[in-house]
Amino acid sequence: MAKPLLQIQNLSVNYGAVQALQNLDLEVAEGEIVTLIGANGAGKSTTLRAISRLVDPVRGKIFYDGQDITRLAPSQVVTLGIAHSPEGRRVLTRQTVQTNLELGAFTRTERLAIKSDLEKQFLTFPRLGERRNQLAGTLSGGEQQMLAIARALMSRPRLLLLDEPSLGLAPQIVREIFSVIRQLRDAGVTVLLVEQNANLALQTADRVYVLEAGQMTLTSAAAELLSDERIRKAYLG
Repeated sequence: MAKPLLQIQNLSVNYGAVQALQNLDLEVAEGEIVTLIGANGAGKSTTLRAISRLVDPVRGKIFYDGQDITRLAPSQVVTLGIAHSPEGRRVLTRQTVQTNLELGAFTRTERLAIKSDLEKQFLTFPRLGERRNQLAGTLSGGEQQMLAIARALMSRPRLLLLDEPSLGLAPQIVREIFSVIRQLRDAGVTVLLVEQNANLALQTADRVYVLEAGQMTLTSAAAELLSDERIRKAYLG
C-alpha cells in the first residue's frame, strides 16, 4: 500500500453515555477509495465526523499527511485539504446553487482560481450549471446531492469524506454520482466513503473496513470481500 494519507489510531468517541466508536484503527493511502460498511448505528458517520473535527474523541489520534489533527478546529482541517460531504446533503436551501458552491471555498482567497473551480464543477455536474441561479431548496434530491459533493470539492481537497451519497436517490442518479467518485480518484482525490449500498460501495472501492457496534470487525480488499459468501449474506443480502 502507498504511504498513508490518513491514519486513525485507537480512536474512541462517546455521545454522552453511549460509546459510538471503540479503539478504531484505520488507514487510507493516497489515491485510494476506501469504504466503511456496516449497519445503521455502527459508527460510520461518527468516524467521518471525528476526522473532520465535528466531534471530539475521548481517546486516540488522527493523523493527516503525517500531522496530528486530533484537536484542530474544523476550519483548520478544511484548510489542510480535508472536505466532508455530510449525510443528508445539508445545502443552504435559501441560497442559490452558485452561492452554495462559493461558500465551499470559504477558506480560500484566490478569486480567479475559485471562479475557475466553479466552472469546473458546472462541467462535472452539468445540471448544476443549468441551475446555477436557482435556490438550492428547489433542486431535486439528486441535484442537492451533486451540489453537496461539488461544494466540498470547492475547497480543493486531497481527501474527500463522503457520507451516504446514494441515500434516497434514483438508480440513474446514483450511477452518475458514483461515476464522478471514480473520476475524482482518477484525478488524484483520495476518498473515504460511507455507503449503505454495500454492493455498490464494494464495486467502487479499493479497500473496505467493516464496522459493527463501533468496532472494526474486518478489513479487506474490496474485491475479496465482494466474493466472500459470509460477508455477502451479512451485508449484501
